[in-house]
Amino acid sequence: MKDANFGHPRLAAVYDPLDPDRGDLDAYVAMAEEFGARSVLDVGCGTGVFALLLAARGLTVTGIDPARASVDVARGKPGAERVRWLDGDAGDLPPLRVDLVTMTGNVAQAIADPEAWRTTLRGAYGALRPGGRLVFETRDPARRVWEEWARWSRETTYRVTNIPGVGRVETWAELTDVSLPLVSFRGTHVFASDGEVLISESTLRFRERAEIERDLREHGFVVEDVRGAPDRPGHEFVFVARRGAITT
Repeated sequence: MKDANFGHPRLAAVYDPLDPDRGDLDAYVAMAEEFGARSVLDVGCGTGVFALLLAARGLTVTGIDPARASVDVARGKPGAERVRWLDGDAGDLPPLRVDLVTMTGNVAQAIADPEAWRTTLRGAYGALRPGGRLVFETRDPARRVWEEWARWSRETTYRVTNIPGVGRVETWAELTDVSLPLVSFRGTHVFASDGEVLISESTLRFRERAEIERDLREHGFVVEDVRGAPDRPGHEFVFVARRGAITT
């Protein structure tokens, strides 16, 4: 899960201003309300945007992420004292009993290693109260989005962002490998203030819907619903799974 984009202190510090539109989180806020959740575990909380949104609404929130630099950014934000921040992954959780476990921002795809994925599902199950829900989204492999990413290059993705207190940051992205179900890409960041160039390598796993449903069932979940993502209609699955009883 941890690449330089999240784990390097300088990149974690500019993550939010480089990606300020988090309209994708609206659906998760709505689901927390729909399910009447009062306590939430946010797995892969990153810089804490979603955890802080929920905490500001009065929910009890725990955020966990293996990228210490990102969690440090979260800890420094206004209202951060309302959230319990943890460094690690879902296998490092203390005893919890929450109403809802979330993985936003395609965190599920970033857990590319199969054993790490199983550990995450076990951790989510263990953190939920009986009947509590796990919700997350993942891109539909049938849309073959990597074919669009194949056109990524410095020329097609280059942009410049002026960040207060940081200065001008140049960024671009390139697809580096497609070995399905794994797709890898590279992000480049150039800081004009001192010329430092930082590279972030990322790999995502594109899981089929049937595979995810099987994994959830094997870890004790009942798949209640598979929805579309409002911000990417037709491109993503949004899974809603309830903690049931492990039968295998």
